[in-house]
Amino acid sequence: MAFPSQIIAAPSQPAGAPTTNQIFIIGRIVVGLLMVGVPTAVQAIAPEVAAPELLGAPVEFYLFGLMLLGVALFHKKALAVSLGGFAIILTYEALVSGFPTGRGATALMLHAEHEWVTIANLLLLLVGFAVLSNQFEKSNLPDHLPNLLPDDWTGGLALLGMVFVMSAFLDNIAAAVLGGVMARHVYHGRVSVGFLAAIVASSNAGGAGSVIGDTTTTIMWLKGVSPITVLPAYVAAVPAFAIFAPLGALSQHRHQPILAKDEPDHPLRWRRIWIVVAILATAVTANILANLLSHGEEIAPWLGLALWGAILLTSYVAKPDWSVVRPAAKGAIFLVALVAAASLMPLKGLPDPSWASAFGLGLLSSVFDNIPLTVLALRQGDYDWGLLAYAVGFGGSMVWFGSSAGVALTNEYPEGRSVIRWLKQGWFVPIAYVVGFFVMLLALGWQPTTI
Repeated sequence: MAFPSQIIAAPSQPAGAPTTNQIFIIGRIVVGLLMVGVPTAVQAIAPEVAAPELLGAPVEFYLFGLMLLGVALFHKKALAVSLGGFAIILTYEALVSGFPTGRGATALMLHAEHEWVTIANLLLLLVGFAVLSNQFEKSNLPDHLPNLLPDDWTGGLALLGMVFVMSAFLDNIAAAVLGGVMARHVYHGRVSVGFLAAIVASSNAGGAGSVIGDTTTTIMWLKGVSPITVLPAYVAAVPAFAIFAPLGALSQHRHQPILAKDEPDHPLRWRRIWIVVAILATAVTANILANLLSHGEEIAPWLGLALWGAILLTSYVAKPDWSVVRPAAKGAIFLVALVAAASLMPLKGLPDPSWASAFGLGLLSSVFDNIPLTVLALRQGDYDWGLLAYAVGFGGSMVWFGSSAGVALTNEYPEGRSVIRWLKQGWFVPIAYVVGFFVMLLALGWQPTTI
């Protein structure tokens, strides 16, 4: 996809030096040769080598754990760490243990066939919603929010409530990104990491009970789980919101209160407001139609393609700032590397379905991508899908890279990529997860459903 030349223009280079495009093409060729050639050679040499284990667990788990530890410790180099970790895991499985679908190039291509739609959608959505947030910011609507919200801590609570509600109808990535834009204007750029955690938690909690609000619930819908079955997740999400939202709003008010201001030089730009509405409506419609017409098979990233179609068409009406694409693309590639590495883990099964295993999956989703966990639970069957939707959806809020919404928001706020600061200032999110989970369990019990 081509973008305006000013975005991709590179600084002058010495004569004979490779250009950025040449390096990109060479890299694709090298990666392609490694992905096809190495597995083929290994399959011919040692097709029956048993996968080694360390202390009873596959070595891949330790490699993935080191990858996550590297992201946590070297968050300023998160992209390089994630790409390096993915390359190591891929090489190890090619040379030693084999892929989840078997050995050799054919097995790798089969695995890629299973995963490419999810990965393509993540790339398109993360970058696309960054462009959408730019259109929203250029509409000047966020500049007028301080005059509409209460000027005490309840203003922050109202903002988090808006994110919660938006996420039920939009993708949680869009809700988190738009919430981040609003927070930047409402608090004059001084947004605490704790409030960032609360925004991500609001977007994930709001989407937990909606089949169009989160990737995991959309996958459940696609595989035959009724939207009515997922809806009870709000029995957990609302109490969780009642815990983390007031605490997050209070901490932000102490950090920086809302300051009302007049914006006579920033009139509302209704063209851009209607563009935002049109893009969001297109995304929601595409998500619903794709799931209704797919018959259980994801054959293309329709949501991402529809989103970008709307973005490009409306750019002729009001042009966004295309410079936001580069940082958003870096964040998207980081998340894709995590998702791709997680999909390579040799998870042959899960514990028997129970409320305890659902609770554990929620904790695991804070560091381990929740998409493959959800797929495995669907294959296993007999889960309480509403409770599981809350667990894997909201559980990722506990760490910034535990959900796509967190990755998207930290593209706007790089300071949020410190795991220590996220856990220290967003301490109320894990507590809210536990409270919400057990409120739902005590209120509704364990209600497994076979699909």
